[in-house]
Amino acid sequence: MCLLLGATGVGKSLLVKRLQKLSSQDGKGDLGDPPPTRPTVGTNLTDIMAHKKITIRELGGCMGPIWSSYYGNCRSLLFMIDASDPTRLSASCAHLLGLLSAPPLAEASVLILFNKIDLPCFMTVEEMKSLLRLPDVIACAKQNIATAEISARKGTGLTGVLRWLQDAHRTGV
Repeated sequence: MCLLLGATGVGKSLLVKRLQKLSSQDGKGDLGDPPPTRPTVGTNLTDIMAHKKITIRELGGCMGPIWSSYYGNCRSLLFMIDASDPTRLSASCAHLLGLLSAPPLAEASVLILFNKIDLPCFMTVEEMKSLLRLPDVIACAKQNIATAEISARKGTGLTGVLRWLQDAHRTGV
């Protein structure tokens, strides 16, 4: 099981739809126009095929207070941050620190996704890593943590996310 978490409006639903389409095309081809999405209230389960079936559980950003109810059986974690919204970066950092310190997630592989890099006002990864003190966070975390710059809308970086999911789910469960 892969958990997909992040604040409301960061692009989680669009990411899942894009990954599902990309996986059905073996990571090739045009994704076309972005499909319509609505904010997730509750949880959505989506299966993608990445050499084998991987189930992604997307939890609505408004469910932050009860995310911990879903940590069991989590093998990988996609944590999404809106690169175009510096006002919510500190809240995202607090959520990330909470996730990384949760004992049930100690063995999970973590991919931090900096989304919306296609917007003209996005912060660079270097700026976000500095503001989040990400090198310090990664050094102290138990988890294997990677980062990626993506645009769920344009499809930028999504092949790498799919590859990361394949690697994270290659063995075992």
